[in-house]
Amino acid sequence: MKTTLTKTLILLPVLASLTACIPSPKDLETTPVKVQTPKGVVTCQLYRQNRVDWDRAIDFPATKMSVPEADAYCRQEGQRRLK
Repeated sequence: MKTTLTKTLILLPVLASLTACIPSPKDLETTPVKVQTPKGVVTCQLYRQNRVDWDRAIDFPATKMSVPEADAYCRQEGQRRLK
């Protein structure tokens, strides 16, 4: 029991410091961009310039497209900007 407690007390600060090093998506947001699509304008929240995994739609014509479809347009725009 004492060994487990000791290990926990040692690992806790290490884990806390590692967690502090990982940026949240909010820290990496760029200015939202508008993308014209055949179904209307999609407003995209893009993140890092070299990564499109987090890119997503924050506004889109909901009556004409689904969330996954709108997000796909945003990832496509992020990809376009990568090149």
